[in-house]
Amino acid sequence: MSSRESSSSCRNGVALVGHCGPDSWMLKSMVKRNLPDAKIVLINSENDLKKHLPSLRVLLVNRILDGRFESEQGVDLIRTVAAQPESPPVSMLISNFADAQQAAEAAGAKRGFGKSELNSPAASERLQSAFTQREMWSRVE
Repeated sequence: MSSRESSSSCRNGVALVGHCGPDSWMLKSMVKRNLPDAKIVLINSENDLKKHLPSLRVLLVNRILDGRFESEQGVDLIRTVAAQPESPPVSMLISNFADAQQAAEAAGAKRGFGKSELNSPAASERLQSAFTQREMWSRVE
């Protein structure tokens, strides 16, 4: 097994990127319900993201980032992460706006969901699919 395979296969983190405290709590609860074995990390700065990126499988990115990031737009962060040369984690935008979801997908994200959908079967399915997709990539690398 190569070091790349080894480092990718131990990725089990789900990052809540750029969310305020109450939203982080709601998202954390949703992730725990759907992915009980995932390690949940709160990211509120570019430095934290860089530090944790190698252990992350999925990023749940806020549409408007709360914290210290180069841009306040979640789609900009998704675009930057998607351009990483070493199998980046799957990004999903957290937004109720269809146009924001389309922009995120064009930037390299998987279809996300809005805060109003947190308890919906569709949001659960999307999150589990993103986590499984990352797992499948890890086996192939």
